[in-house]
Amino acid sequence: MGITAVGAYAPAQVIPNAHYAAYLDTTDEWIVSRSGICERRHATEGETTSHLGVQAVRDLMDRYPGALDGVDLVLCATSSPDAMFPSTAALIAGQVGLKGAAAMDLSVACSGFLYALSVAQAMVAAGTARRALVIGAEVMSRVVDQQDRNTAILFGDGAGAVVVGPVPAGTGFQSFVLGADSAGGPSLFLRGVCGALPDGTPMGPYLEQNGREVFKFAVRILGDSAEEAMRRAGGRVQDIDWLIPHQANVRIIQAACERFGLPLERAVTNLDRYGNTSAASIPLALAEAVRDGRIQPGQQLLLAGFGGGLSWGAAALRWSGPAAGAGA
Repeated sequence: MGITAVGAYAPAQVIPNAHYAAYLDTTDEWIVSRSGICERRHATEGETTSHLGVQAVRDLMDRYPGALDGVDLVLCATSSPDAMFPSTAALIAGQVGLKGAAAMDLSVACSGFLYALSVAQAMVAAGTARRALVIGAEVMSRVVDQQDRNTAILFGDGAGAVVVGPVPAGTGFQSFVLGADSAGGPSLFLRGVCGALPDGTPMGPYLEQNGREVFKFAVRILGDSAEEAMRRAGGRVQDIDWLIPHQANVRIIQAACERFGLPLERAVTNLDRYGNTSAASIPLALAEAVRDGRIQPGQQLLLAGFGGGLSWGAAALRWSGPAAGAGA
């Protein structure tokens, strides 16, 4: 099983660093030096998570006509759903011609897309589904306090979508590594129906993050999970043609590349233009690199992410999709 089609969408509204420098105690230089982010996209009034997801799927359909044929499972990774239920996956499915398909959301914060990919791969391989549509979609701008300098500058909105199905022998998914440690939960969380975590940590209405603790965790777990995924795939991190990491902080990505001995140029990065789009960040980056021709059939990819939970995930795969523009 592998990825047979990709699509992406980002809202048109661009929020540059100067926007925050105008009313928060920060500067463009400070934001760029700390995160690598220059701008991000925000959904406008009326644009919901499902709306972004639908646009990403339509982009996929435009580029790969017929890609949704046989899709009978829709998964959406999101921490900012339109509602607890109906699922955002079901709302998207109904608008892209997949009424009646099984549909569910996965909530694993920034690791969600990798978890959703693993579920899709397993269900298709088991025969429970023929093909799966996997979406990562977020409107993080609405769950982040725009008055909080520590979080507002980091997050943006967007969506990415892929189809998972049969691919030629010797290509496709090779391994998955998934994990979570709730002991790190107080370092990054978003309130649900309760007002506090089990350990008594109070939760306000917005996402809260201990940036220093998450940074230390991310640097370690990104490297550990990537190395384990490549080991299970029968290779080494040095065999990676393209590292597609969660787009949280350029310093984390730089640290991972240094650990692997990979030049930074072999990591797909776009957080300078989109910021941290949580579960949407990996499919957004993947779609961009496929679209511009960097990723080609036969290349070794490693997708890796981390997020609230604290959670992590990595996937090794030999790319089987068509070259950029095929089917468009």
